[in-house]
Amino acid sequence: MKTIILQMALPYIRFILIFFSVITLFRGHNFPGGGFIGGLMASGAFIFQALAWDVNSSRKTLRTQPSVLIGSGLMMALLSAIPGILTGKPFLTGTWVKIPLFADHTLKLGTPLLFDIGVYFTVAGVVLMFIYTLMEEWQWK
Repeated sequence: MKTIILQMALPYIRFILIFFSVITLFRGHNFPGGGFIGGLMASGAFIFQALAWDVNSSRKTLRTQPSVLIGSGLMMALLSAIPGILTGKPFLTGTWVKIPLFADHTLKLGTPLLFDIGVYFTVAGVVLMFIYTLMEEWQWK
């Protein structure tokens, strides 16, 4: 499906998909979105790259193997469980840290965000591994 229109529009499509996937990731925990949907959107950016050119081009743009994304994501999700265990609470209990900013503003960071980021990387890695394998097996042209 190597069309010139998709090849020309690819940089814009990739930027828009990754930008909105990050927004969806950070919007996630209490609203629709989060790591799963964000990971699907991010993997879509690289799938379009593979469709426009080929799988090797998409792999070079990704700059890492999908299996590394899967492992990193699972490790982040596991790390998000540790603070709850260390404080004597149940597994995967959310804990938050308040970071003081300027004036009276504070930034609240919590383990649910770390878990969502882990899900984001895991989903993106699994989808890309699956699609890359299918496209290479079928010798997608």
